[in-house]
Amino acid sequence: MTVGIDYLKYDNCYNDGTKPTVRYPVMTRALTKAGRPIFFSLCEWGDLHPALWGFKVGNSWRTTNDISDNWNSMLSIIDLNEVYADLARPGGWNDPDMLEVGNGGMKNNEYIAHFSLWAISKAPLLLGCDVRNLTKETFNIISNQEVIAVNQDSLGIQAKKVRMEGNSEIWAGPLSGNRVALVLLNRATVPHSITGNWDDIGIPENSVIEARDVWEHKTLETRFVGNLTVNVEPHSCKMFVLKPIA
Repeated sequence: MTVGIDYLKYDNCYNDGTKPTVRYPVMTRALTKAGRPIFFSLCEWGDLHPALWGFKVGNSWRTTNDISDNWNSMLSIIDLNEVYADLARPGGWNDPDMLEVGNGGMKNNEYIAHFSLWAISKAPLLLGCDVRNLTKETFNIISNQEVIAVNQDSLGIQAKKVRMEGNSEIWAGPLSGNRVALVLLNRATVPHSITGNWDDIGIPENSVIEARDVWEHKTLETRFVGNLTVNVEPHSCKMFVLKPIA
């Protein structure tokens, strides 16, 4: 009987050339005999599109190769992961690799965008930094309970990039309680005004919406109909939970 193990990551390093669809189910069968639930993370680097077959084998699957601690790598990884959004669901998640938050290669605003995109994508929030030496800024990002709640929402539906206009992107996904999670992402090096339209993000057109800014921890005084527009700084995002009130 296995004691004290909750999570097993099966990496792809030094494999013997056996197909992942053959190799990984061997571990699945072994874990079912462990005597306790163990989260099984498949990490074959997205080589054989594990999102297409991973649900019957494990609990998450890497959709990409390894992430690096820089803005361009982070964005390319989450773009590749988004392709498989429809295949994620409770019990089986797309994994775009660990979080780089706190490792020093990006600025604080870039790490906030990184954490926001992983959270709204229902990705496993695996810390890749040294938790013994966290700065206050890093701790504030990784411990944001409102953002974590979006990631852990019971509906378990991965958000999608529903619209992009140049370097301005709108990511949205449904939450429990008839709410919607929204990330307005500015990939550019200059500020942009970004609009999330209700018809793009799955809200009835005439709905009156209350917007909660989950990084500022405040509900906006304005009530929104049809869309929400905000100014977003370079390499940054705004993240909201939208709730219909009429």
